[in-house]
Amino acid sequence: MYQVILYYKYVKVEDPAGLAISQKLLCKRLGLIGRIIVASEGINGTLEGKTEAIAEYAKAMRNDPMFADMNIKYSQGDGKTFPKLSVKARSEIVSSHLDGTVSPLNRTGKYLSSEELHDWFESGKEFYIVDMRNDYETQSGHFEGSILSGMGNFRDLPKVLDTLADLKNKTILTVCTGGVRCEKASAFLLENGFADVYQLKDGIVTYMEKYPNQHFKGKLYVFDQRILIAFNPEDPAHQVIGHCLRCSQFSERYVNCANDECHLHFICCENCAENGRAFCSEKCRETVGSGIVANNLKISSRIPAEEFV
Repeated sequence: MYQVILYYKYVKVEDPAGLAISQKLLCKRLGLIGRIIVASEGINGTLEGKTEAIAEYAKAMRNDPMFADMNIKYSQGDGKTFPKLSVKARSEIVSSHLDGTVSPLNRTGKYLSSEELHDWFESGKEFYIVDMRNDYETQSGHFEGSILSGMGNFRDLPKVLDTLADLKNKTILTVCTGGVRCEKASAFLLENGFADVYQLKDGIVTYMEKYPNQHFKGKLYVFDQRILIAFNPEDPAHQVIGHCLRCSQFSERYVNCANDECHLHFICCENCAENGRAFCSEKCRETVGSGIVANNLKISSRIPAEEFV
């Protein structure tokens, strides 16, 4: 059996390049594939391997004082979730290009557990969910009543401020896939005068696992070959909320625009793809020609890997 793990931790790393080398050697020894980013501010990873190998990796991480209390999230794999192993040392563990003063190591939003969020929903508490994921991620699933950031990339975070201008004195909850982006997003909101900022602890994936099909509609976008995941998708309460960009029919089928100069990542139903409409727009279709049908590529080249949680 295979397992996929997702984790991150903001912690001061003295030698990111050295840690990247040791992580790569460890993963190769255990036969793990996936992506790890190391920076002076911490580590961000998602890996797949056989259950025994994943257990040994988790044990090795918890034996390191820096990562002893790091939460690791598990899900089922099939051995094909990632094409290869990539371990890199970078300036950030999730690319934001924000001022260095905006750091979860200095300040971040209050953590809200999945159980507490569920209670907020059930009690009718006044709060505002701000989905800090990219626009293509939220197309297939999001919490009910969410304010969708509309970002094409996490580096667009400063552009969200105008959307939230009227909420500076309201209770705001930031959400993202596994939690890492919300660490910086909530810190950024606090730095910009928002008074009551929370972040969903361990991300949407943890909430969905505990409360499948309750207040989160659709499926969760993930940055690997699975593209979408759901918990208990056979439940009648599960809803498909994604829409084909071309015909507006319900769909959860992601493709890349068939125009290689564009490659926009979007939802396109099978019918449109088969009929030569797997282009994000008529302009792209006219540029390339009407006779091309797109392949259903699983990860668009425009998606930065550092945003995988």
